[in-house]
Amino acid sequence: MIQMATTPTYVPGNMLAPEGQAQPAWEVALLLPAQGQWSESDYLWLTDRTKSLVELTDGYIEVLPMPTEEHQRIVLFLYRALYNFLTARGMGLVLVAPLRLLLQTGRYREPDVLLLLSRDDPRRSNPFWTGADVVVEVVSPDDPQRDLVQKRREYAAAGIPEYWIVNPADEQIMVLRLEGNEYVEHSVATRGSQATSALLEGFAVDVTETLDAV
Repeated sequence: MIQMATTPTYVPGNMLAPEGQAQPAWEVALLLPAQGQWSESDYLWLTDRTKSLVELTDGYIEVLPMPTEEHQRIVLFLYRALYNFLTARGMGLVLVAPLRLLLQTGRYREPDVLLLLSRDDPRRSNPFWTGADVVVEVVSPDDPQRDLVQKRREYAAAGIPEYWIVNPADEQIMVLRLEGNEYVEHSVATRGSQATSALLEGFAVDVTETLDAV
């Protein structure tokens, strides 16, 4: 389970202190659920009112660190590549975080990039998605095992057919495809080669161009 001491400080309109009477941030935090007691409705309420990326795991919330410029350049490069691929074929929808993805009851993630093969997919809804066909994560240097191990396990359990892991530190892109209830490696590509999709026939990106995206 995820346990974080830091919780976003937000205040519902009816809890704002009168003008000129500032309220200490720690007192505001006391209005929030304790870690381990966050419900889905609490989480959805919070994420509707903050620009921070926040994930929920069995009653615990985690406020994700601010992404680096490198992270954002890679995310946008892959988003554009996927968007152009889908648009040329008149299919699907690809979006980037922040967008809540429900993996199972009480567990929400916000993948860097997520894709559906059909714009009419019933798993697509306004408050959050209840599934995806492809998810992409750019590995965070703060906690690489989260993307490499934990989310690999979680996305497989949620039945997501394809998971891309972009690892700038190792300068590689790993593409995983779902077999049964576990992922197997479809490809591991490094600089000078291309990462290819198992699900999107014909889709490939150059690893060097991805890592050096501007």
